[in-house]
Amino acid sequence: MSPASNMSAPLRGALFMCGAAVAFSAMAGFIRLATAELHPFEVVFFRNLFGLLIMTPWLMRAGLGVLATEHMGLYLWRTVLGIFAMTAWFWALTVMPLAEAVSLSFTAPLFIAVGAAVFLGEAVRARRVSATIVGFLGTLIILRPGAETISPAALVTIASAALMAGSALIIKRLALYDSPNTIVTWMVVMLTPVSLIPALFVWQTPSLQTWIWMFLLGLTGTIGHMLFTRSFKVAEVTAVVPFDFLRLPITALIGFLAFNETVDRYTWIGAIVIFGAGVYIVHREARLSEPAPAKPPPPGT
Repeated sequence: MSPASNMSAPLRGALFMCGAAVAFSAMAGFIRLATAELHPFEVVFFRNLFGLLIMTPWLMRAGLGVLATEHMGLYLWRTVLGIFAMTAWFWALTVMPLAEAVSLSFTAPLFIAVGAAVFLGEAVRARRVSATIVGFLGTLIILRPGAETISPAALVTIASAALMAGSALIIKRLALYDSPNTIVTWMVVMLTPVSLIPALFVWQTPSLQTWIWMFLLGLTGTIGHMLFTRSFKVAEVTAVVPFDFLRLPITALIGFLAFNETVDRYTWIGAIVIFGAGVYIVHREARLSEPAPAKPPPPGT
């Protein structure tokens, strides 16, 4: 029996989400590098195009039959939300420090927690909600609201977080019916032509170095979405989403090493609060998922 088979579903979901956080953090760095030369609209297109090319070998081996689905309406809605969320997010990363943009994106779990209860019928337990709120308070420690006026870029980032939350809920619903590879493949198949339209208005031929950044962007983005989808496949949305907060310290480190962005002590304090809330949630969910011990037979039987 493999070690993974001995893990509880919440723990496996948390590990998948942590892997997705690492991939998405790297993707944020590659977005910043690519948008130094190209408009975000064009970078969004190439992210989807390279994602499609990366998924093509799997699709050729598995055959087109793996794309069969009875839920095309959900995929269409995910495409609509995804293109707006992705475009807003890519633009925000070009005008804001990476750690600040990621911090604001953590409003997504609040939207997800409400949406999971309303649309997916998940039981949102008080301790799980409390831990998610604590995680968001960690983000407020980082941002320290009131210290300065909220910028338009910050509002766009929060809007992208709300759209990402809607997309995440659709992924959770699709994961009940389709495989993670099918979900990710449909995403890039549908988003690639849609994202080409705005890219044509700002088209510029990339340099060789930027081609490399965009390939790595497509690779890390695809890996991140596969792990993200697998996380939702094995565990409830509100149980694993807090682990997405791991993106903050990783992205802050990338920002410091690659772009000389400084990170103050409040960022690290907030990151510890955020990650601690996520660890508590998965520990609590793992305890709740354990089977109850068998009752001993009554005396005399």
